[in-house]
Amino acid sequence: MRVQVAIIGSGPSGLLLGQLLGDAGIETIILDRASRKHILSRVRAGVLEEGTVGLMDKAGVGTRMHAEGLPHDGFSLAFDSRDHRIDLFGLTGGKRVTVYGQTELTRDLIEKREADGRPTIYEAANVTPQGFDGESPFVTYEKDGITHRIDCDFIAGCDGFHGASRKAVPESAIRTFEKVYPFGWLGILADVPPVSHELVYANHPRGFALCSMRSQTRSRYYIQCALDEKVEAWSDGRFWDELRRRLPAHHAEAMVTGPSFEKSIAPLRSFVAEPMRFGRLFLVGDAAHIVPPTGAKGLNLAASDVHYLFAGLMEHYEDRSNAGIEAYSARALARVWKAVRFSWWMTTMLHRFPDTGDFDQKIQEAELDYLTHSRAAETVLAENYVGLPY
Repeated sequence: MRVQVAIIGSGPSGLLLGQLLGDAGIETIILDRASRKHILSRVRAGVLEEGTVGLMDKAGVGTRMHAEGLPHDGFSLAFDSRDHRIDLFGLTGGKRVTVYGQTELTRDLIEKREADGRPTIYEAANVTPQGFDGESPFVTYEKDGITHRIDCDFIAGCDGFHGASRKAVPESAIRTFEKVYPFGWLGILADVPPVSHELVYANHPRGFALCSMRSQTRSRYYIQCALDEKVEAWSDGRFWDELRRRLPAHHAEAMVTGPSFEKSIAPLRSFVAEPMRFGRLFLVGDAAHIVPPTGAKGLNLAASDVHYLFAGLMEHYEDRSNAGIEAYSARALARVWKAVRFSWWMTTMLHRFPDTGDFDQKIQEAELDYLTHSRAAETVLAENYVGLPY
């Protein structure tokens, strides 16, 4: 079998890239080791930058997102027992974010790909990109005990942090940067109305908390926890009690509680792999970088990677120019590192670290106070939160 672009991974970045390329007349195939059912069961981020929303529209899959997504013009920083609203819309000249669950975004892309009759191979074992350092790359995989080969012009590695694409790169050709944070997020999903119509990021002596949502009737809540915590030790009642303690009184009193239907602990890390291009193999999204979810950048960075790669591939096929392909890594990484910085800054500003001394705590408090009393500082936060331009 032969296609122009073989895409490894059917998460949002692989699906979005496949849709954009397919609409441009470029033949693709998508391979994933997971099942379709498993992919649509994964709970992930849900805050979309305007650039991501625009790419969904460009791919022809924005209708349900606009109908069901929740536009947000701001969010709250909660500390000192009160809210400090960040006016995203006012500070950025009319930009906002949209709350729309990644699972729903993925469903929209999968259904559009299926409706267009474009191939996806699920439960493909031992997917391996090969030959990408030459002119004839190919991907092999196993299905039903048979080994298959797909020849292609290019390979897009959209298969996440633990995927095969980055692992296929020789260690001598890649450099990685990583920071592991000494805490995690204990998160729950519950079919209860959100405590606020906008997100609430809380800094509290007991630790960070985040009040988010997936819809007007489904809430996503997080609390900072130790890395050695066990989900089984947290009953719903214990979680709700701890969350209330970390929020201003008016939020705690207004909160509607109920049984959770998903509960998990996620470790936090910052990770970047450089470069993001190796001959005819391109790393996209989590295959190349991970950010802590504090800044809501993971999915959005994957979308910006898709933007740069799609532009480069279009230059190759339409203009017979490799300039965009050759510039892909540098363009993507310039934006990646700015988002990594922002996510690190939000994380250090809002969490309590185990080794924080009195001096460090005073610095954190001063930073929050300065941020919420300086329009210039608020503007920097708002510009990064709604998303830097591509």
